[in-house]
Amino acid sequence: MAKIKSLADLRNMKSDLQAKIKLRENANNPESMVQIKVGMATSGIASGAKEVFNYLSEELAKRDIDAVVTQTGDMGYSYAEPTIEVTLPGKEPIVFGYVNIAKADEIIEKYIKNGELVEGIIPVNYRKVE
Repeated sequence: MAKIKSLADLRNMKSDLQAKIKLRENANNPESMVQIKVGMATSGIASGAKEVFNYLSEELAKRDIDAVVTQTGDMGYSYAEPTIEVTLPGKEPIVFGYVNIAKADEIIEKYIKNGELVEGIIPVNYRKVE
């Protein structure tokens, strides 16, 4: 367990624990939440996916948006790293490429909050097995 050296450390610990509890409570019905997968294979991490993952996790919590941000392996779009897949409740997933912090913010504000499509969508190159 981390040592608490200040009030800010205690607040950060409280916030982290509340986020984990919320994630656990929502695990039974993930379809009702925004789901974001961040491609974090070696090429994604080298392109900045870790920063994008951290930004999305923090900003969605700050903006009080019910979302689950997870990491995944290679999505097959190495040429467009970092890539994220966003699934809004009741909609098909959309993959965005070349996602940096500014693009992640735009995706939150325009696509997740308002349903507006933004540039950077990678066309689907596969079919689901049903």
